[in-house]
Amino acid sequence: MNTIVAILNWNGLDHLKAYLPSVVEFSTGEIYVIDNGSTDDSVKWINANYPNVSVIELPENIGFAGGYNAGFNEIKADRYILLNSDVRVTEGWMDAVNKSMDDNNWTACAPLILDDKNPKYYEYAGAAGGFIDKDGFMFCAGRLFDAIEKADDTYKHDKEVFWASGAALFVDSKVWSEIGGLDSDLFAHMEEIDLCWRLKNRGYKVGACRNARVYHFGGGTLTSSSP
Repeated sequence: MNTIVAILNWNGLDHLKAYLPSVVEFSTGEIYVIDNGSTDDSVKWINANYPNVSVIELPENIGFAGGYNAGFNEIKADRYILLNSDVRVTEGWMDAVNKSMDDNNWTACAPLILDDKNPKYYEYAGAAGGFIDKDGFMFCAGRLFDAIEKADDTYKHDKEVFWASGAALFVDSKVWSEIGGLDSDLFAHMEEIDLCWRLKNRGYKVGACRNARVYHFGGGTLTSSSP
């Protein structure tokens, strides 16, 4: 199984300096940075310090969805990992999620996402995946508005969910292509929920992997009371 890591970057040099080292240390597949037209020397720094990381340079910022769609058009792999530039990964994270996907016949999956600033607790935006109610309201497992659970209090086993966070999302490339990737009309936020919804509508399954944890700095644009 050829699984690659793809980090979308836009003027995120500080995040790359802080978090790319863990990705390089603990990832078993090829690593790509898809650069959304950065002007902060991100690409220059990557090339100078991590020559084995492949950089795909886009001419302008076309958003989260557009950036990944364009980047994945240039990458051949069996499985893609969408990874935010401010995520710290841990030893064995890729093997654990890949195993969960294979064992459970999941098309997409995310590790448990913890708060890098308060690592005993879930990260508020992604937590442990989430669900959707009959009115289309989305909520996280591991968080209800500003009440955030400790990571050990939620899942004892792998669990199927309705959606998984795009901060660290594994997805089979064949199905990604089948459904047309992310909806580029969604420039920023909710793209992964839309993706998972479309996967569900086609009968595919999405999961949360109990045995893999990553730590997301986050908090750049959403408040902890946001649904």
